Amino acid sequence: MASKRDWLDTGLEILARDGARALTIERLCGELDLTKGSFYHHFKGITGYQKDLLGHFETEHTDRFITAVEGSGEPAPARLRRLLDIVLDVEDHNAGLESAVRAWALVDADVRAVQERVDRTRIDYLSALWRDLGGPESDVTPMGRLLYLILIGGQQVIPPISAPELRDIYQRALRLAPPEEADTE
Repeated sequence: MASKRDWLDTGLEILARDGARALTIERLCGELDLTKGSFYHHFKGITGYQKDLLGHFETEHTDRFITAVEGSGEPAPARLRRLLDIVLDVEDHNAGLESAVRAWALVDADVRAVQERVDRTRIDYLSALWRDLGGPESDVTPMGRLLYLILIGGQQVIPPISAPELRDIYQRALRLAPPEEADTE
């Protein structure tokens, strides 16, 4: 029997590959080679599933990254590099997921609300990292947005910009960061 997480991970894969219209109970059951009864054991219909799927997306593709970076205890420059490594590694493996969620958000108000919250959380976190780098306060929000827009823009062009190319673009953008102060202790 598949776990709830198996159902949700499969849903993210289907969403990334084929879009929101492909998220049907029949398709999920077919992908997992399970019955509808197994689906209903975990979810209250497709609407309940979609709600849980969006929560799973937010947890796995935003909250988990922030927790991993903050748990490192590293200084801001290292946390920012670590975040970029995590995000770009996931982007390589989940190509299309972010674009699929954004496309879905254009036609579904509930998805839009989740996407807005995810975007706000990510920009706020990047802004906080930029603040920790020690630049002028007036740069904090614009730089948080810039760093985020690099990723989103890179995903939206056709073909999407590869993770190695995005890494290079980020390295160039990070040249705008204030110089690290020498450790005087």
